[in-house]
Parts: sequence; structure tokens; C-alpha cells
Amino acid sequence: MKKRLLFLLTTILSFNCYAQISFEKGYYIDNNDQKNNCLIKNIDWKNNPTEIEYKLSENSETKNVSIKSIKEFGIDNISKYIRSKVNIDRSSENIDNLSSDRNPIFQEEELFLKVLVEGKANLYEYVDSNLRRYFYSNENSNIEQLIFKSYITPENNISENNRFRQQLWNDLKCPNFKMNKIENLEYKKNALVQFFTEYNKCHNNELVYFETKQKRDLFNLSIRPRINNSSLSIQNTLYDSRDTNFDNKIGFGFGLEAEYILPFNKNKWAIAIEPTYQSYKSEKRTNVNYVSGGVLIANVDYTSIEVPLSVRHYFFLNKNSKIFMNASLIFDFNSKSTIKFTRKDGSTLNTFEVNSTNNLAIGIGYKQNDRYSLEARFQTNREIMSDYNFWSSEYKTFSIIFGYTLF
Repeated sequence: MKKRLLFLLTTILSFNCYAQISFEKGYYIDNNDQKNNCLIKNIDWKNNPTEIEYKLSENSETKNVSIKSIKEFGIDNISKYIRSKVNIDRSSENIDNLSSDRNPIFQEEELFLKVLVEGKANLYEYVDSNLRRYFYSNENSNIEQLIFKSYITPENNISENNRFRQQLWNDLKCPNFKMNKIENLEYKKNALVQFFTEYNKCHNNELVYFETKQKRDLFNLSIRPRINNSSLSIQNTLYDSRDTNFDNKIGFGFGLEAEYILPFNKNKWAIAIEPTYQSYKSEKRTNVNYVSGGVLIANVDYTSIEVPLSVRHYFFLNKNSKIFMNASLIFDFNSKSTIKFTRKDGSTLNTFEVNSTNNLAIGIGYKQNDRYSLEARFQTNREIMSDYNFWSSEYKTFSIIFGYTLF
């Protein structure tokens, strides 16, 4: 079963043509200032790109073109990027790596900047992993970075260089702007977009605001009943006679999943948490000589709440259907669960309280109309006798999970 799942995972990963990263109408301007209408592969870049993939028509060959060959590109009514040689400060904002120098450390780079607001004054964004910088230009001026930097003071405190506020106060004048408006301005996308929008409206200037059109219902709540096929084996390193392989049992479980769609990369990534009730009961009889009656009876009664924390990736087939796969870390919380060894006459030899550990899972599924889903999930071995020396166990579960999204 594990080999089949791994094969299916490999097949899905290589099935790139079905991802909802589609070619959309756009253009690029080359170094000769020639505008070329084309179809651009829109991957909703989380980080600013250094190249694009395009084709001239639906049936034409796909080509790549780098930042060295194009001055500008855009996807109609969605996004626009321009190439610019700018001074950028890449100082870390990570608390553990803060500099003691409050001044930016500039280096000249040629970058694609994402246009956020375009008008009398323009606002641009550059993102590279955890680095986020904003740039601006005013009419025919050069593009400059809006300066913000966290740093460590001589007293070992964290302070901020908010030079960007002074830049905006000096360069973007509007009669309606008061000093406190600038003083309270944050170095964040939404705040800066609003400021530049208000500035352009103040000057009655035609405004273009670029905003990636994303799915807005980023939170999903689903009920998830399931059929579980579970098995348990336990071993004792001192007494082989206590080794027991319980039978595979078909059981039922029920989960409630909260899923958050990450707002980038065309809604293809999500994280989810899913508290789930599961239960496993089994009995095994073994003929042994040292027990009165000659029969050793092992009973397991294992009930728990599993809480998988999952990372999910979607592969879109069309507007109404998609395949997904997830990797999960499962936290398990058992309740009054035991493994008992008894004689044929009912007297108890040993009682062990179950104490389970965390384990992993992989799953592959299909979702229709953002409402109905079906998933196959395989869990790795789980240890449920972690409190006892000389004992070990392997609890395995394969699940078929049905899902219905409430909202």
C-alpha cells in the first residue's frame, strides 16, 4: 500500500499541466521598446520574478525570457512589473540578525519591481523570501527605496529608522495631509497603497491600482467522516509469548477540519487542522502452557482524538474540480485506553494504559465544486506503549475520508 501511495504521489507531482497556473493575456516590452502581446504563465509570484514564461498563442511553443531581455511585462488587469536599476537595502529584519547601524546599507541591483499604484506618484514592491521593500517615484523622478530599518541601539534595545515618512512628507505634498498622518504611517503594503491612492486623488490624477484577484473565501470548514482500516501489533523483548498481532479492523471516525488557503500562488497551498475521533477494539487468543486454562487473551480498547496539522497542495483540473495532496503531523490524545492480558477464566494478568506518540501521514484526494471531497490517507506507524520498558508497538491506519465543506 505504501509503495502504491508513493507512486501516486510521484505521478501527481509530475502532472504539472493540470495546475491552475494558467497562461493569461498580457504583454512584455523588450530592450528595443517593442511591445509584444502574448500569453504569460501567471504563477502569482510570491517573490518578485527574474524571468517569465510566455507563448504567443494557445498552441504555440512556450518560451522563457529573463530580466536582461525585457523592460516591463504585465498580465491584463492583474499585475505589472517594471525593470529598474535601484539601490536596495537588504538588511535583515530578523531579531537575531539585526544590525547596530541605523543607516541602510545600499547595493545597486537590477530588479523587477511590482507596480502597486500608478499615477502622479508610483508605488512599487519588491519581495524576496522574508525581505520586503517598497519603492516610489514622483512624476519623472528616479525610483528610490522608501527607507525602513530595524536596528539594535547601543543600549541593546530594538529601534526603527522610519526615514520613509520624511521622504513622503518632503516629496508627496497635499493640502489635506497633516503631519500626524505621516507620523502614524506604517511600512506596510495596505497602508502605503492607501497613502499613494489618496495622494493621487488629491491631485485629481488618473489612478491605476494593481491588485491580484484572489479567491476571497480563504477559510473553509468541513465535516469529514471516514472509514478506517487499522491494525496493531505489540512486542515484548523478554517474553515472546506476549507478542500479539491483532487483526485488521474496519472502524469509523469523524473529523472537523478548518482549512486556511494561503493568499499567494493562485490559492494552491493551504494549511489545515482537523480534530478527529477514532477508535480501535480487538481481541486475540493465544494458546500458552504457563497460563491457567492454557489460553492467553489479549484485549485492546483504544480511543483517541487525533489532531492532524497538515500542509496541502492543490492541482486544479478545471474550474470545478481539483486534486490535492497533503502531508500531516498527527498529535494523538487518547482517553482511558488500555491493553489487557487475561486468563480464560477472566482473571487479569496485566493491564497497560495506552500512551501514544505523534506520527506522520500522507494523503491524496479529489475535491468537486469546492464542496465534496474524497481522500485516501496512509499513516506511518504509531507507538502506543511508550511508557513501558521492554514493550513496543506498531499501530497502523489507512483511511478513506469523505468531506463536505460547510462554508
